[in-house]
Amino acid sequence: MQKIGFIGLGIMGKPMALNLIKAGYLVSVLESSHAAEVLTEAGAKAFPNSKELAQQVEVVITMLPDSPEVEEVVSGKDGVLEGVKSGALFIDMSTISPSVAVKVHGLMQEKGVEALDAPVSGGQVGAENAGLSIMVGGSQEAFDRALPIFQAMGKNIVRMGEPGTGQTTKACNQMIVGLTIQAVGEAFTLASKAGVDLAKMREALLGGFAQSRILDLHGQRLIDRNFKPGFKIKLHKKDMGIALDAGKEHDVDLKGTALVAEQMEAAIAKGHGEKDHSALVLLLEK
Repeated sequence: MQKIGFIGLGIMGKPMALNLIKAGYLVSVLESSHAAEVLTEAGAKAFPNSKELAQQVEVVITMLPDSPEVEEVVSGKDGVLEGVKSGALFIDMSTISPSVAVKVHGLMQEKGVEALDAPVSGGQVGAENAGLSIMVGGSQEAFDRALPIFQAMGKNIVRMGEPGTGQTTKACNQMIVGLTIQAVGEAFTLASKAGVDLAKMREALLGGFAQSRILDLHGQRLIDRNFKPGFKIKLHKKDMGIALDAGKEHDVDLKGTALVAEQMEAAIAKGHGEKDHSALVLLLEK
């Protein structure tokens, strides 16, 4: 089995890396990660920096918070570019700017390395259950090479096209999710104020045209008042910023996206940034 270096063991990255180990891959991680001990106990090797990790593996996967972190891990001191070998495969599964994804692809090409931007959707539950949706930008050859790796982490895996298209698709995903969370939050707040039983309303709406995964999962979160993060508001706000930047680049006026981004910013200002993005409802209830 291929040797895979996995950088970024957060809420999503940790279970994704564990699923690779379960699938039989030889996984390496960074010693500095807070989850390194869990991964090494599961069979992973640990290295002191990205350079040394990249020197020892055939595939490098990153799952990081934002574009600056990806660029630092790739191009910074003791970064992936300093250690990655010609013929290796680089897969960034973070959610970052499409333009940065294209830039990273170019840097990897200069080193003789194929690169894919492969952001995911499905949240912590999808990461833990190896049920992620993975949207991929890059060459068909690189995609075919990576497909067995993706299949250890996800179920719905689609090559979108050339470098950057995976990230553009993810931005569109985050727009739809964000606007739907806002709609569900508004509906539940109105229903609550009007004295409607929220559990019964959720059940009724799930049988009609308003049915959605957001209504199902986050509707239950609102009923249970469970805002433990599966995906934090502050990270979704970052993603909405990526979408708005893409809208400016392509001259598309994203009014709804801008409104929800403002709501997320206000929720962060109220101290809710570390909560699940379903906690947008707290702002509405105020």
